[in-house]
This record gives sequence, C-alpha cells and structure tokens, in this order.
Amino acid sequence: MRIRLSVSRFFGALVIPAICAVATLYFAYYAIWGTRGVLELGRVDGKLAVQKARLAEVKDQRIRLQHRISLLEPGSVDPDMVEELARGQLQDGGPNQVAVPRNAH
Repeated sequence: MRIRLSVSRFFGALVIPAICAVATLYFAYYAIWGTRGVLELGRVDGKLAVQKARLAEVKDQRIRLQHRISLLEPGSVDPDMVEELARGQLQDGGPNQVAVPRNAH
C-alpha cells in the first residue's frame, strides 16, 4: 500500500511538469520549423526582395508612360511624339523604310 501511494504521488507530481514540457516543445517546434517560424523567414525575405525588384520595374515603367502621356496633353503637344504615333498608326515611313501591317486582333 505504501509503495502504491508513493508511486501515485511520484507520477502525480510529474503530470503537470510533463504537460508543460510537451506544450513548450510544441511551441518551440513551430517557432523554428513552422509556417511562420525562423526558417521560413529566410524564404519570405527572398520572395520579398524579388517582389520589391518587380515593384521598382513597374514603377519605372509607369513613370515612363506618364511622361509619354504628358507629351500628348492639350496645350503642350510634342511634335515628335505626334509623328511617332502617326507613323505607327498610318504605317507611313521614309524612303528606305518598309511598313508591315499589324493585325487588329
């Protein structure tokens, strides 16, 4: 009887620390190897760098397009831009140029 009581106290005293240890290991595992863990941080930083480079390219392209649009605004029309657009749409070229029609579709 005495041994049984001693064993039950021993295991009873280990239940709460064992549960705490398992919970700690669970959270530590996901903090390192989980979907938002430390190892995933490196992969996400790499993807972020690629997306930032793509954003910089798109912003540069947008600035160039805004500049072209500003050249065609009423009151400040750039004659070179008008000529470029007219040649592209009318397929008009110089003496040594060949015009190749493009499909509308």
